[in-house]
Amino acid sequence: MSFRGKFFIVMVSVAISLYAVFGGILRNFSSFAQQPINDAGAQIRIFESVLQHIQNDYVDEPNLEKVRAGALRGLAYGLDPYSSYLTADQVKDFQAKKTTNLVGIGAEFSQVSSYLYVISVTKNSPAEKAGLKSGDVIEYIENKATRDVSLYDARQLLLGEANSKVNLRVLRAGSKPQTISVVRGGYKIPESEIRVEAGKVGVIKVYSLETGEAKDIRSRVQELSKQGVQKIILDLRGVAAGEITEAVEVANLFIKDGNLAQIIGRENKVTQTFTADAAKHLFDGKVIALIDLGTSGAAEVIAAAVLDRQRGDVVGERSFGAGTVQQLFTLRGGDGMLLTTAKWASPTGKTFLAAERADSGVKPSVEVKRPDTPEPLEVEDLIDQKEK
Repeated sequence: MSFRGKFFIVMVSVAISLYAVFGGILRNFSSFAQQPINDAGAQIRIFESVLQHIQNDYVDEPNLEKVRAGALRGLAYGLDPYSSYLTADQVKDFQAKKTTNLVGIGAEFSQVSSYLYVISVTKNSPAEKAGLKSGDVIEYIENKATRDVSLYDARQLLLGEANSKVNLRVLRAGSKPQTISVVRGGYKIPESEIRVEAGKVGVIKVYSLETGEAKDIRSRVQELSKQGVQKIILDLRGVAAGEITEAVEVANLFIKDGNLAQIIGRENKVTQTFTADAAKHLFDGKVIALIDLGTSGAAEVIAAAVLDRQRGDVVGERSFGAGTVQQLFTLRGGDGMLLTTAKWASPTGKTFLAAERADSGVKPSVEVKRPDTPEPLEVEDLIDQKEK
């Protein structure tokens, strides 16, 4: 195992250890422990020993408030990319749904091997204009190492005043490390586009599944139907942003009955099921969904519905794997934990976010792998290569 890997394990272990010593907090969050893998009693005894060494042997008098904050960050870090520790100020902003004049760069992110990973880049966004690409690994945001911060904090670092510049240290397969400067600013996500290919094949290129996009896609399907198309190709490549409700509306255009998606909570319990409405169904012809590594979240809902309901083929690469529900739990000191409490899933109950890459996302029925698409599994190799 590399030094970085060992260091990561040690840091996470210590963070969890310190966190668990604070019994009141542990009792509040014990329901989130992964049972029966963890023996809480045995861990607490180790945690107490660690804290005693810090109190008795650390060279300076430790600031236990900082220790607690670090422990909470470590605990959230060991769960999934979308769970996060928030400071008291961040909790206030989150609860107030604070709006500011800050703008982003136009890309969707996750974390892979502790680093900020670019899932997809929005067309015509500042990120695309600057040259950022899907599959890029952002090593630094300005002088802040992304492996040292949560996904939540990394996203916050990317926000800034319009026309301000943010420098990103980028690792990319087949290229030397480079610094990309992105000028923050507003951008408009393109509306879906259509064209008709030979043989009465209609193609709908989707760019987003945010609120309102399903209505636009519905109009595109109606337009293609009027032109007499017999097959529709739904291009979902690079679509990583959106809402599950919008995805269900789009799937319903092609699937007239039955389940379209689920939300799965603890112990694999279904907390919500989305069912097709026959009145909203539009197209009975053949359907093909195109996906790639930049496909995640809402777009995966559509692709999974097409597969599970045997409505057509899904062609391309295994999608990234995302789609979660977060809930904020406030703590006694005013800070909080933003925890994943449920996951989006296919009609058959397969969640898109999984612990292992091989289990994540949607596997296409017809795989077409692009040789220039870097897999998340290659991030560690990319980092190791840079360090040699």
